[in-house]
Amino acid sequence: MGRNGEAIEELLEVMDRLLGENGCPWDRAQTHESLLRYLLEETYEVIEAVKDGDMDKLEEELGDLLLQVVFHAALARKEGFFDFADIALRIKDKMIKRHPHVFGEDRLSTPDDVMEVWEKFKKREGKKYILEGIPSMLPALLRAYKIQEKAARVGFDWPDVEGALDKFKEEIEELKKARDREELKEEIGDIFFALVNIARMQGIEPEEALQATNDKFVRRFNYVEEQVKASGRDFSGFTLEELDGFWEKAKKIGL
Repeated sequence: MGRNGEAIEELLEVMDRLLGENGCPWDRAQTHESLLRYLLEETYEVIEAVKDGDMDKLEEELGDLLLQVVFHAALARKEGFFDFADIALRIKDKMIKRHPHVFGEDRLSTPDDVMEVWEKFKKREGKKYILEGIPSMLPALLRAYKIQEKAARVGFDWPDVEGALDKFKEEIEELKKARDREELKEEIGDIFFALVNIARMQGIEPEEALQATNDKFVRRFNYVEEQVKASGRDFSGFTLEELDGFWEKAKKIGL
């Protein structure tokens, strides 16, 4: 069976024990729906480990994520739908089918060629629309990126980033003219979408860019808070100008 197969079998046996008659009451009470929050949490923890370059943490978090797959598979098996083997075989068959340049006679030389073939396979598999299959529950920035990416593959895209920048400026002007909350909401959404387009055309992942800015803000605000605490006062004892002075110092020292 090999080391990988043995390890998977042992993990499946652990899950069977947890869900068995004398297993864990908490595990036995879970459903596909109740596990969704943990699936999402574990996914983000994997992402964080990758971003931190912490391979030991990545090993641990990938295990936690794998557990979620095993958990869902075990529940589905109990319900009579499918099991872990069905999942593994299905994705194995899909990968072989969608890589004819590896497992067949086709010859593809660039990543773009591969993606073009990939999209054709998806269409043959019953996709009615080009944008079908992009999960609506994806984080909004990522969903916008994937929508634009797919539209661009069939030529629905600006010829260069200047067009996207002009569209962004246009959306800013429309935001200024918004008359009520609903219009504000719509125009702000349009601005986010336009910004994602600019990022995509420049080869920048918008989620990564925003997270980097979030991290930068946290570092600088922590510095401001340290200065406030060192003074023996609290935030209410400082003017905005004084707090902004701390902020500028944080920038100068590279935070």
